Amino acid sequence: MPRPPDREWIGQLYDRYGPALYRYAVMVLADPAGAADVVQAVFVALIRRGAAPDFDERYLRRAVRNGCFSALRNRRRDVLASAAPILETIEGDNERPVERLALEQALRELPAEQREVVHLKAFDGMTFQEIADMTGESINTVASRYRYAIEKLRVHLA
Repeated sequence: MPRPPDREWIGQLYDRYGPALYRYAVMVLADPAGAADVVQAVFVALIRRGAAPDFDERYLRRAVRNGCFSALRNRRRDVLASAAPILETIEGDNERPVERLALEQALRELPAEQREVVHLKAFDGMTFQEIADMTGESINTVASRYRYAIEKLRVHLA
């Protein structure tokens, strides 16, 4: 994305990538408020850098990922995750609220690394190789995390 003059570039960058980055952060953290904080911190850091080179989605997603896992490391273990929804409501979703709540609870119970892979694979349509490249993990690790997550979701939702 070529950089527009002045600071318009940050608004355009946020408009283009912000919502998807937020959804990704919500899934990793299972905490909408924490996700908003991480995404905001990434964009604030870009502003502070001043003269910004061209940023792409991979760079931004990596920065958000790093922010999420830093937040998870800093989060006290005894603090309960937010009760706010981590799945977006879609049209027609009101017909099956029980299933939606069950899926959301099952996702919350997954480790962050597994939630991340499920989100990137199922919601963002990335391949295991793309996820491995983005996370720096081996493709086998990524595939295993996905497989374990799906198994846990099946057990929880059965």
